[in-house]
Amino acid sequence: MSEDGFHVHGPHDHELEHAAETGHDSGGMTAQIAVVTAVIATIGAIFSYMGGATQANAGLYKNNAAIKKTEAANQWNYYQAKSTKQSLSEFARDLAPADKKAVYQSRIERYDKEKSDIKTGAEKLESEATTWDKSSDEQMHQHHRWAQATTVLQVSIALAAIALLTRKKWLEYGMFALAGVGLLLGALASLHI
Repeated sequence: MSEDGFHVHGPHDHELEHAAETGHDSGGMTAQIAVVTAVIATIGAIFSYMGGATQANAGLYKNNAAIKKTEAANQWNYYQAKSTKQSLSEFARDLAPADKKAVYQSRIERYDKEKSDIKTGAEKLESEATTWDKSSDEQMHQHHRWAQATTVLQVSIALAAIALLTRKKWLEYGMFALAGVGLLLGALASLHI
């Protein structure tokens, strides 16, 4: 202010006075939100990538489970074929003359051993299919966590934009709170919880 009471100030002086009166540093708030939004967007992009990767893994694992189930079904069909041959050999043995019974008995024993090996292989394939299914379910759960984290971070970014436009401090606090929730969900996803 000049000595004669006449005061002229520029736009910058007006902003400083306004900030002092309202308690808000509009330039500081803008810069702070801009930096935080950039950080949130970067973390959100990483979470989005992880969500996509876990979803792809879940599909791959489910496909592996289906392949193993098909292989197991093939083995069980093979087992059934051996059982049929064994039954026919038992029938033939029972109807055969005494000098031929030994030939059919050896076939029956061979089929019984082969069935045992086939059964062990089929059960192993079923176990592998169950393991792949479980892995797929775990990946889908993790995918959902990444998707939740990404969504919350996107809402936080939207809230940041609204806070910048309205200059409402409570919206800025809301943005920080949502960003924290998004980071927490991302941490849960990375810990497979």
